[in-house]
Amino acid sequence: MNVDKIVHVAAHAGKIMLESGAEIYRVEETITRIGNNYSIFSIDAFVTLNVIIVSASDECGQTISVIKRVRHRTLDLEKISGVNNLSRNIKKNNYSLYRVEIKLNKIESSSPYNLKMTLVFSGLATTFFCFAFGGNIKDSIVAFFIGLLINLTSRSLNFLRANEFFINTLCGSIAALIALISIKYNIGSNRDTIIISSIMLLVPGLSITNAIRDTIAGDLISGISRGIEAFLVAVAIAIGTGVVLKLWLIIGGTAL
Repeated sequence: MNVDKIVHVAAHAGKIMLESGAEIYRVEETITRIGNNYSIFSIDAFVTLNVIIVSASDECGQTISVIKRVRHRTLDLEKISGVNNLSRNIKKNNYSLYRVEIKLNKIESSSPYNLKMTLVFSGLATTFFCFAFGGNIKDSIVAFFIGLLINLTSRSLNFLRANEFFINTLCGSIAALIALISIKYNIGSNRDTIIISSIMLLVPGLSITNAIRDTIAGDLISGISRGIEAFLVAVAIAIGTGVVLKLWLIIGGTAL
């Protein structure tokens, strides 16, 4: 039994899940389950938002530890589901360690939805939010195009590894600026509805939910960290929209 290899594979599975936005308890549970499936019951996992530490003992009592650093996180429920299902079916399907490693690499390299699809559905999301907030057809059309632009901007800056605070500030600014221009030229009708429905794409709903779940599960460090992260995202959005609204007044735009 190659304990070192098992620990590395388990840590790799946890890294994929954490990078995809999984909750802390789910990552630790998956790592432990993989170890248990290969008869390693001494495996322990400690996970925070940025670090995974996995430790286990072999037959000789020697402790083997692996540390994985997670620098970038996104949201990919398909990868989370894939790794979770794989860990639950190892014993049932009698997967070898080599087979699990291949499947993990395949899950990690799987592509998300293509650009065209994500752009369209981002626009549709803002459109339906606009209707939900009482907007009319004109507002919804403006919100649709803002949703497209926000998604495109966010993807481009993420590809360049830009700071998350900067990305949300810029996207908030774009939403406010286009909404104001649309009102000025009578393309849209309700500035507030357009802005609110557009920035819903940026609202950190998953971070807030995971912060609460991690805190309840006893992972206080990660819960507090996620909560602060969500708060900073909200601040970034507020700064982006607020600065544009203020500058619009200063340069002589129509009264808000």
